Amino acid sequence: MVSTLIMQYKWIALSNTTLGVLMATINGTITIISLPAIFRGIGINPLAPSSFQYLLWILMGYNVVTATLLLSFGRLSDMYGRVRLYNLGFLVFTVGSILLSLTFGTGDMAGLELVIFRVIQGIGGAFLMANSAAILTDVFPVNERGRALGINQVAALAGSLIGLILGGILSVINWRYVFLVSVPVGVFGTVWSYLKLRETSAKNREGIDWIGNAVFGTGLILVLISMTYALMPYGSAQTGWGNPYVIGSLIAGLGLLALFPFLETRVKYPMFRMELFRIRLFTAANFAGFLRSIGYGGLMIMIVIFLQGIWLPLHGYSYSETPFWAGIYTIPLMIGFVSAGPVSGWLSDKYGSRGLATAGMIIVGLGFLALSTLPYDFSYPVFGAIIFMMGVGNGMFASPNTSSIMSSVPAKHRGAASGMRSTLQNTGQTVSIAIFFTIVILSLSSSLGPSLAHALTQAGAPQLSPYVQKVPVTGALFAAFLGYDPVKALLGTLPPSVASQIPASAISIMEQRTWFPSAIAPSFMLALRETFYFGAILSFVAAAASVLRGKAKISEEVVQYNAEKTRR
Repeated sequence: MVSTLIMQYKWIALSNTTLGVLMATINGTITIISLPAIFRGIGINPLAPSSFQYLLWILMGYNVVTATLLLSFGRLSDMYGRVRLYNLGFLVFTVGSILLSLTFGTGDMAGLELVIFRVIQGIGGAFLMANSAAILTDVFPVNERGRALGINQVAALAGSLIGLILGGILSVINWRYVFLVSVPVGVFGTVWSYLKLRETSAKNREGIDWIGNAVFGTGLILVLISMTYALMPYGSAQTGWGNPYVIGSLIAGLGLLALFPFLETRVKYPMFRMELFRIRLFTAANFAGFLRSIGYGGLMIMIVIFLQGIWLPLHGYSYSETPFWAGIYTIPLMIGFVSAGPVSGWLSDKYGSRGLATAGMIIVGLGFLALSTLPYDFSYPVFGAIIFMMGVGNGMFASPNTSSIMSSVPAKHRGAASGMRSTLQNTGQTVSIAIFFTIVILSLSSSLGPSLAHALTQAGAPQLSPYVQKVPVTGALFAAFLGYDPVKALLGTLPPSVASQIPASAISIMEQRTWFPSAIAPSFMLALRETFYFGAILSFVAAAASVLRGKAKISEEVVQYNAEKTRR
């Protein structure tokens, strides 16, 4: 009877944590795909100097918050109960979704509100992510964890897929529905988690490492904020990497993070279990996952910007339709992951994680190289096949890697281990977005002006070439994403003596929907190729790190042995 109840409960835990993952991932992709409708809805001018920061913070603010809090929340869950904090995460996330759908005002005020409410969502998401893998690891035996985590990963990708499609549909109707759609799932999940989930792990009543929390949290926030504002123009430069505040914040943040490991070895109850890094599998798998997040985390937003701002308009789609079709055209990436996730989880239970995870990252690296060969007017079947292959590679890596991390640590530290894993993953994703944008902006800063000047000459308005140099790269990126032509806005600000010299035929050409996408497409594709090379290199390095985890299949006996070994 007892064994039957245990069997039933593990599936209750899996279904509930899967629902949490589903809600969080729907929210992630639905926001990305719907940003044009959201910004048009609140009346943000993409060419205003302050506008690009709202795009960055809505994209990156959620990850900044979760990356900063995951480790602390994982530690707190070991002390006060994983289920208790997981349930609280459902509640906070739902409140954040409601607030987002009720955003008041327009322009900068509405943009600021969206950022604040996304931060609230991020707090709830941190509670969920810090505990879901630990809850599953508690209730599933070691020979079933890969399959359980694989199902969880499939739900994550299913949520991403649902978010892409729903975002395309709901953003056309009303941008507020984009956030409201998470509320019913959140309400149901909150009620169900409080009713059905129960604590199965022993609480670890150790004290809180207040100094470690302060040093780590402050250091990580400074690093991530500096990387975010480094993407904003500074003076005459297209990026802010020369901004003294950015440099100072980055140095201070890195200094605090470098100090953190030394502090953790000297406090009685450390938040970051440094001794876990003595476990070879734990260290290698986390390092591989961190590299994978840096190399891959910025890919989706770059693909979406390119599809919505360039490829779809060039193929006859109106800007009101591009969010929906961008979601449809990225489906192969999700299908590839969903296809490989459960199978790789099941195989890792039988044969171990090293071969699957390593092969998965090699496939992703090859996918990046394949993307770098495409022209900007690529054939969709070729593009679809490549991103499908990349989805398969990620599916082969994700659940075996997570399973091996969680199975390699003693049970009482699973909350901390889950928080450490999720912290590295979310930090990597945030850093990835910053690096991808930096690469694109720096590349476009030298190529965008000549591309626009060439397009103006072909259109019959060469006298405008000096003026297009005033169009900031961030403004051009933002404008392309929102379906907004900055050159048209520029025409309205020209001196009368210059405007009168522009032939009517040239104005007619520049007012065509496809003119601006065609003008920036060559330089933007060149910049994308550089991000693809970066992603390929990181993927291959992640594959090498994955090999270092060793070939032994993890068992509970090995876990106990490693735990005893770390205490000596």
